[in-house]
Amino acid sequence: MRIMLACGALLVAGLAAGVVWGGQTFAAPDTSVELTPREVARRFAWYASLTLTAGMLAGIAVIGAGGRLVMRLLAVTAGDDAQGRITEAEEVVGRITVDGTIGFVLFNGIFGGLAAAALYLLVRRFLPAGRLGGVVFGLGLLVVLGAVIDPLRSENPDFDIVGPGWLAVLAFSALAVGFGVALQGVTARLSTWLPLLSAQRHVVLRYALPAALAAVAFSISAALVVVCLVVVLVTRWSPVVDAVRSRRWVMGGRALAVILVVVSLPNTISNVADIAGR
Repeated sequence: MRIMLACGALLVAGLAAGVVWGGQTFAAPDTSVELTPREVARRFAWYASLTLTAGMLAGIAVIGAGGRLVMRLLAVTAGDDAQGRITEAEEVVGRITVDGTIGFVLFNGIFGGLAAAALYLLVRRFLPAGRLGGVVFGLGLLVVLGAVIDPLRSENPDFDIVGPGWLAVLAFSALAVGFGVALQGVTARLSTWLPLLSAQRHVVLRYALPAALAAVAFSISAALVVVCLVVVLVTRWSPVVDAVRSRRWVMGGRALAVILVVVSLPNTISNVADIAGR
């Protein structure tokens, strides 16, 4: 019970952060400053730190802790026949362990959260402002990736064990929306809290948090650092910067996102119908 209460507290904290901070405006670095090598390095550190911190905080709270709660809910509602059976991840249905819960929360929360945060920062300008942008992002992730990777992959044999299927669809869909809202809110708040890197003591201290989080997930952090570095370096070319800031770029990005969702929708609907019927 204490494990589930801890997961519930994390989930509530993540959702509350998204709701409370979701109305804040994302504070991007000043675009009028000349992009000298020093300025590029500062922006690189800022974007990498923002990705790591927002991704891990929202990911652990919603994907990790929230996902664990949903799994517990589906195990309970599955009935006595499901108890003791082995899931795809080789976990025992109905058995709650501290090690298993911590492993699930950290692994799924860190990896899923960091990947989503990096994607969010890349497509942020294509989304509606405020909390609605978080909702749209969460639903977009669910439609485009949910039926291919997880959590709405109909090939997952766990849906034949736990359920019912319609409850799984509703719970995971709500979790996706919640994660989008949490990520948007936390990212917006951190963008105002974290200044560009400088030698000032209070600034250096603020960068201690993302540095510590990077050490926790070194392998995936290194990959995201490379992504942030490439993005920042590309913005040194003024034609690229002018194109990205243009209204045409924003409209084109939104159109591409809509096309991607529309193309993915039939497969998602098919998976959802399959799962809900179990």
